[in-house]
Amino acid sequence: MIGSLATVGLTAAFLAPAGVVGHAVWQHYAPWDLTPPRTLSAKVDRIVIDKGLRTMAVYRDGQIRKRYSIALGFAPDGDKLQQGDGKTPEGIYRIDRRNAQSSYHLSLGIDYPRAEDRAEAAEKGVSPGGDIFIHGQPNSVADNMMIPGDWTAGCVALTNAEIQELFKYTPVGTEVEIRP
Repeated sequence: MIGSLATVGLTAAFLAPAGVVGHAVWQHYAPWDLTPPRTLSAKVDRIVIDKGLRTMAVYRDGQIRKRYSIALGFAPDGDKLQQGDGKTPEGIYRIDRRNAQSSYHLSLGIDYPRAEDRAEAAEKGVSPGGDIFIHGQPNSVADNMMIPGDWTAGCVALTNAEIQELFKYTPVGTEVEIRP
């Protein structure tokens, strides 16, 4: 009896700190926000895309207003280097156009390639590609459906309902940060 109480006591002494550390790590790195989703109601001024977590957060005045789950290019690891590589670029960009007649419901154009992207591709003797967008699903897909997995040619995809909301509140010039 004493031996089993000692074992329980020692086990608790070793596991308690691990539980505290584990909880702290979980709270810091958990990729989802457990608060109810908000509906956007004002223009956004910044978009942050986290490729590793497959999330996109939209900001207004430094505060997150909404977070979305996203799909990326079909080969998402690493920075976009050339046309056809299936990668989503990484860096700081801007929304430079809006397309209400997109084949992917609605789309917000990202100003890729920048001068440095073109120079890097030229150094390698390849085309940097272009036409990178935040967009919805193909027009044949229902508003709240999402094609599973990473399937775009390098773009960032949302559901059609989500791109409708984002399109309404995202002006040309909005900063877009794409993180690895």
